[in-house]
Amino acid sequence: NKWDNNWDKRDPFCLVKPISGSFRVSEKEENNYNEKLERAKSVATRHIILVRHGQYNMNGETDLLRTLTPLGRDQAYHAGVRLKDLALPYTRIIQSTMTRAQETANIISQQLPNIPVDSCEFIREGSPIKPDPPVHHWRPEPKQFFRDGARIEAAFRKYFHRADPTQTKDSYEIMVCHANVIRYFVCRALQFPPEAWLRFSLHNCSLTWIAIRPSGRVTVYTVGDIGHVPPNKMTTT
Repeated sequence: NKWDNNWDKRDPFCLVKPISGSFRVSEKEENNYNEKLERAKSVATRHIILVRHGQYNMNGETDLLRTLTPLGRDQAYHAGVRLKDLALPYTRIIQSTMTRAQETANIISQQLPNIPVDSCEFIREGSPIKPDPPVHHWRPEPKQFFRDGARIEAAFRKYFHRADPTQTKDSYEIMVCHANVIRYFVCRALQFPPEAWLRFSLHNCSLTWIAIRPSGRVTVYTVGDIGHVPPNKMTTT
């Protein structure tokens, strides 16, 4: 399909009420309308850097017991150092409410101590949509896709959109969450078939960088960048 320029429903022509009334439009009415369009235009780029959590104890029976392994904490440290070295003007860190994501975000925050941290249940791990092609070793029940898919899609609509017209400078947000969520976000942001989300893999504490331009165009700088983690400490579990 062709690219939908108004995918986030924030195109100025969508936000400003069109001129109505008589067939003939006065010059004053046209000027007022054009001024409103200009004020409704986004002028800044929003950068979202998605970080997958570190390796964690997969044998934990509950989320509270699925804590980071020593290796996972080390991976998170390297991710924090990388984000610090980038020296970008971060505005906030958004963390999933799951234990492994919160622990990862906490370690990253130690490298970025002045950046506020927000928590969001919408970006918890889940099953966003039935993958195509399917995999035989992972088959969630249909109700799980129904439940998780709505939540993860709501997260996409909440966080992925062009900047508000009042935002005058480019922004950089860090989102610490999960592989399924990140992969789904990449597909949705690029307007690829969302069912393709399971066709690629992400390493623990890898970085995925997505930029949303004022025009609504989306640029993906990296997907699963893991160059900051030593090769002997790279995992995908």
